[in-house]
Amino acid sequence: MAETSDSKTTPAINVTPLIDVLLVLLIIFMVSAPLRPHRFATALPSEPDNRPVLPDPHTLVVTVQPDHTLKLNGLTDDMGTIEDPAKLCRALTSLFQERTKNHVYSDEMRSRFDLPEDVRILKTVFIKAPRSFPYGEVVQVVDSVKGAGARTVGLQLDGLNQ
Repeated sequence: MAETSDSKTTPAINVTPLIDVLLVLLIIFMVSAPLRPHRFATALPSEPDNRPVLPDPHTLVVTVQPDHTLKLNGLTDDMGTIEDPAKLCRALTSLFQERTKNHVYSDEMRSRFDLPEDVRILKTVFIKAPRSFPYGEVVQVVDSVKGAGARTVGLQLDGLNQ
């Protein structure tokens, strides 16, 4: 049998059902659009009370003085200088060993019994330096604090009102 050109059918997509689905979706979105919230309620903090806030006794703050000397927690003891932080490193190392012996854990690690003891110990140190100090000198202090065993080092700026 010979095929004629009339018997061949060409494929065509029937888009009529797709248009129906599109119209239904359009109606759904038009109906649901006014239901969405137009404003977001925020919870503002309450007025601060004038009670003094006591610092956490476990917080370690290394203060870099303008004369390049270092102090730990604002004590008057000399902890060396930026160029020679050996006293500071010895003090931090002994503090971390004492915290390990006394099981002083950080708050988020207190209930994490799946981690080793050394990871759970609070070894966070903040470094407070004046804004006018060069970046490289503050990095020297960060390196020495990390070398003493600190796990997390935070930076504080002195004199934010300047």
